[in-house]
Amino acid sequence: MNLNSVIEEVGRTKGIDKSILVETLEAAILTAARRTYGAQREIEAEYNEESGEVQLFQIITVSDDVENPYREVSVEEVREAGFEAEPGDELLFQIFYREDDKEKAKAQDKRYGKLLKLDSYNSTFGRIAAQTAKQVIIQRVREAERDIIYDEYKDTVGDMVIGRVRRFEKGNIIVDLGRTDAILPRREQTPRESYRPGDRLQAMIKEVQKSSRDPQVVLTRADPMLLLKLFEQEVPEIHEGAVRIVAVAREPGVRTKVAVYSRDSDVDPVGACVGMRGSRVQAVVQELRGEKIDIVPYVEDTARFVCNAISPAEVAKVLIDESNMTMELIVPDDQLSLAIGRGGQNVRLAAQLTGWNLDIISETRLKNMMAESRAQLLEFEGITEDMVDTLFTLGYNKLEHMAHAAAPELAQIPGLNAESAARIIAAAAEILARPAPGSPEAMTEADYERKALEEIRGVGTKVAASLHDSGYITVEHIAFAEDASKLAEAAGLGKNVKKAKQILSAAEDHLKRELELDDEAFEARRAEFKAAQAEGAESTDEAEATETQEEQPATAGDEAAQPAEATKSDDEEDA
Repeated sequence: MNLNSVIEEVGRTKGIDKSILVETLEAAILTAARRTYGAQREIEAEYNEESGEVQLFQIITVSDDVENPYREVSVEEVREAGFEAEPGDELLFQIFYREDDKEKAKAQDKRYGKLLKLDSYNSTFGRIAAQTAKQVIIQRVREAERDIIYDEYKDTVGDMVIGRVRRFEKGNIIVDLGRTDAILPRREQTPRESYRPGDRLQAMIKEVQKSSRDPQVVLTRADPMLLLKLFEQEVPEIHEGAVRIVAVAREPGVRTKVAVYSRDSDVDPVGACVGMRGSRVQAVVQELRGEKIDIVPYVEDTARFVCNAISPAEVAKVLIDESNMTMELIVPDDQLSLAIGRGGQNVRLAAQLTGWNLDIISETRLKNMMAESRAQLLEFEGITEDMVDTLFTLGYNKLEHMAHAAAPELAQIPGLNAESAARIIAAAAEILARPAPGSPEAMTEADYERKALEEIRGVGTKVAASLHDSGYITVEHIAFAEDASKLAEAAGLGKNVKKAKQILSAAEDHLKRELELDDEAFEARRAEFKAAQAEGAESTDEAEATETQEEQPATAGDEAAQPAEATKSDDEEDA
């Protein structure tokens, strides 16, 4: 069989170079030969272009000391075979392995069989060897195809491609690009998008990798750069360079913010991207299956750029902390929810777009924070209202701003000096170091007791505080209470005895569950509790009685001493 036509056909259909196919055939035949004749022999394969077949050759080295009889022969054996050779010479013998060369193989074995130790006439390629050769050819052709695909697509990362959905594999989408299959991983897909086999799919090439199994071309529809490519397709001004997309912040499938800038003062960057009646931006929105897109103008003034990025909300005031790359945006109360967005989406995208950390504060909340900070600062000696008002006016609205400010910086403010600046910084730091209300550090023993009562079903913060103030300190005080009316009054429930009974029952269930008590153990616990209460009451009564006796005058002794003093007085009078 002449392989020249096969090589040309495969090279043309697969796009594989002829030299690669020739090397593949040689490797396949060589692998099959080693499986048939033994790996201990030194065999070479060479493609003969004139005959269109792969020829096999066995190489034997002449040696004085033969160690491997399949690769070496002695000088005597060579001479017996009719050759003149010296030690170190190599002899090359062709191996005839094809069915058409049976007679040649027979003649070869008859003449040189003893020398080659090879019975090639009866040792044709078996099924396993042929299958091995086939697998080698298939594998090498696939590797060559992958190398071609890699070389073709490696410089296309970032380009847009259009393909057809072929199939789905574990949530990934396999896309037919014509020359090869690409993969759209689940992580690169956008929510709310669904496809069926045969659907058209436009995506951006994100990565081209060398892989022996998976598709080499990786696509994305979730990357922010996809927006830039789509706008380049729809907006001629971007393609030509008159309008530039500076930044993109995206939550795939939901919302995107795009900052645009025009190098030509006569071109409106936002208008160019929106198009006549929104035609251009709507084309991008439709391609992204309804994803919302906000187009904002980029300006070099960072404060103005941030205000543009937070749109559609309006900003009343901006406070900049350049050292921490943070901006505080003061917005009217009715703009707060709009500025934050659903789930914080608007401010999150604005922060990604601008690269600044953004804090949104309503005007009312800012006033409350300033009033609280004012009251706390005025507690310290040497800090006056004028000082605080001046700091607020200059943007030091938070205690954090004052505590982290440099003393020389504050000392330059009118009305302040080095001493007052240091005093303000120390006061702000001390206030910030105080435990926050409700934090574990700020809670007292009574706070923990009230918190424990709130674990009872039906007991809220207000009821727990009322019960605690009325002497129901622990869950046991409630669970072992006998008078529901008294409990209702203590809890602030008025005459709602039914609610009090529900609380009492819930306390019993809570105590049984926490301490793992059955009814008998619960009653024993009740008896112990009552006994302890009675003993505590007796001790309290005795202590109160002792204290009362110590405070009252000794009346009995005075009565006994009174007659003696009176008698003494009478005698003195008689004398």
